Amino acid sequence: MASRVIPVEDFDLVIFGGTGDLARRKILPGLYRRFCSGQMPETARIIGAARSEHDTAEFRQIVRDAIREFSKKNECDDALIGTFLERLHYVQVDAKGEDGWGDLRDLMRKDVVKAYYFSVAPSLFGDLAERLQAHGIADEDARIVVEKPFGRDLASAKKLNQDLAKHFDETQIYRIDHYLGKETVQNLMAVRFGNILFEPLWNSQYVDHIQITVAETVGVGGRGEYYDKSGAMRDMVQNHLMQLLCLIAMEPPSRFDPDAVRDEKLKVIRALEPIDHHHIVRGQYDATETEPSYREDAGDPRSRTESFIALRCMISNWRWAGTPFYLRTGKKLKARASEIAVVFKDAPHSIFGEEAGRHANVLSIRLQPNEGMTLKVTIKEPGPGGMRLIDVPLDMSFADALGEEADDIPDAYERLIMDVIRGNQTLFMRGDEVQAAWAWTDPLIESWEARSDVPKLYDAYSSGPEDAAMMLHREGRRWREIKE
Repeated sequence: MASRVIPVEDFDLVIFGGTGDLARRKILPGLYRRFCSGQMPETARIIGAARSEHDTAEFRQIVRDAIREFSKKNECDDALIGTFLERLHYVQVDAKGEDGWGDLRDLMRKDVVKAYYFSVAPSLFGDLAERLQAHGIADEDARIVVEKPFGRDLASAKKLNQDLAKHFDETQIYRIDHYLGKETVQNLMAVRFGNILFEPLWNSQYVDHIQITVAETVGVGGRGEYYDKSGAMRDMVQNHLMQLLCLIAMEPPSRFDPDAVRDEKLKVIRALEPIDHHHIVRGQYDATETEPSYREDAGDPRSRTESFIALRCMISNWRWAGTPFYLRTGKKLKARASEIAVVFKDAPHSIFGEEAGRHANVLSIRLQPNEGMTLKVTIKEPGPGGMRLIDVPLDMSFADALGEEADDIPDAYERLIMDVIRGNQTLFMRGDEVQAAWAWTDPLIESWEARSDVPKLYDAYSSGPEDAAMMLHREGRRWREIKE
């Protein structure tokens, strides 16, 4: 069955920071893929805007090189790339000054969707928003896309929201979190709300606990100076893991539209209980014989910033009262993997006796790599010799289930950018949602800073600090193994 490609309206997309790393690695190659899929109108245009002194021809060469470097080899068709590059333009602009804004205004067309991607530092968000309005470049139907980090605490997030609100309505602001664009994350909503099978069991009566893991094998490397001012809590938990937590825990929205979905996510954040420091484990990766430690990467021998964090969260509502949610994320762990695991309770009574052991059903949603879902069920082990029970997976990987169509699944940035053009905010964060997340996160950070808490060292390419394993062990549970 061929996948259905729905074209979008004609548009002008301006990428501020168009020659930057994110644009080269993700945004522009992703747009090229959407072009190749036939989703982009023939007259749609992409305009790079940055301080760099380039003309359009030079910008097109930058994009050509980026496509060849960051796209699959079978996607790099010379003729297609050439046709795509014809849609590209470049304007040199000064985000904090007046240079180039008149040129950008003259280049923009009337009567098409106008979107502005702020692929720049958050400190420039307000300046860009102000100049877009001051020069009459953005009209009341224009959309702006802003990248994380959206603030580093509640106060700065409020300030960013206020700066953008001076020039754009909330319906025009798209706060992007690429995790929400992943196919499996959206399939989580389909599994929950499109099947009668799971939703009746999706509560504290049947679910023992839920684990959310985002593990990386890389260290902070060249991002050490930035990361040391952020840490795993600000860089991952406050946004990515918080969004996954909301989707797994929220009540069914009345309909699948932006405000209905985001209202339910907001309720989850507001129902999160404060966390005792005994239910927080922070870690830093140590040096190996061949690789530096986190402190060496960060350039600070006394750094107290965490490269790993594990949390035990509780949600105070009728659905989830008493059910723990365990979150963990870290750098230089044993495997690259992102997973949500819903661990169901044991059967209330086993008719097979103690020798059959404990067997819990687990629904595992894999975000990366090998996106898909696995439901572990208990069956009889084949063969004679009595009733011996084993656990087997009912496995659905997108690559196996969809075959060649799996290659056509857009990556997160492709999907989200097209949602911007469509004007669909469902998979983007709302301002009050961001502020609620910071309101919950700030006291946790303040508490360990007040205690001068020092992260626990852990071996690079391990599962993290032993204290994280002990946190679950004390409650008779254990982390699922991190594996690709």
